[in-house]
Amino acid sequence: MDVSQQYRQSWEGFWAATSDAPGEAIWDAEASLSAEPHCRLLLPYADTSLPVVDLGCGSGTQTRYLSTVFARALGVDLSQAAVEHARRADTAGVADYEQLNLVDAVAVGALHQRIGDTNVYMRAVIHQSEPAARPAVAAAVAELVGEKGRAFVVELTPASKDVLQAAAEAPDGPPKKLRRVFDHGLKPAGATDEEVPELLQAAGLTILADGDTVLPQTEKMPDGSRIDLPARWFVLAAAS
Repeated sequence: MDVSQQYRQSWEGFWAATSDAPGEAIWDAEASLSAEPHCRLLLPYADTSLPVVDLGCGSGTQTRYLSTVFARALGVDLSQAAVEHARRADTAGVADYEQLNLVDAVAVGALHQRIGDTNVYMRAVIHQSEPAARPAVAAAVAELVGEKGRAFVVELTPASKDVLQAAAEAPDGPPKKLRRVFDHGLKPAGATDEEVPELLQAAGLTILADGDTVLPQTEKMPDGSRIDLPARWFVLAAAS
């Protein structure tokens, strides 16, 4: 299967219009607020001698941190413009980046064949994927993990919609970075609480650990507080 042309264009348009300034995308939080605490949850289960693939890497902020933890880090994204952002931001060349459509099973399988079983980091991809594509996204995680890898998946919960709505209804309208998300037709927090674990388990993954968290954003509420979106995290392995 494939993503719709509109979905692809929405993401390509978003990243093409995004500057290289750190945090320009609303979800592009510093790694100290994202990948670093997430790795503390993942590492008790993961073999760091295996590589890690950052699915939906965007500008590569988290990928670059992951490269300090795992033997090799690869960031992949549906958007070629995002991949180019990540390459420009990685001035030290600590990670690799390439375009990958997660719902293209052939391309995902080819990546797995090339790098072998790998750890996976996926932050907030399922919730904004088109509903018909979500099973394929979960299947991509399972394919890449194989028998030896482990995955850390964190997704927004429906409660995030209330936070985003409160931000959007500010007297001056949505904050600039949130407005850009809406302007490009992107739809955050689209998955239900039950859908994400059901998709992951249906893909052949078993949940080793899970819990509630928030995903810090790079934008603020009208009162000046940081926008933190409710989320749930999962550490996963191939089902035995």
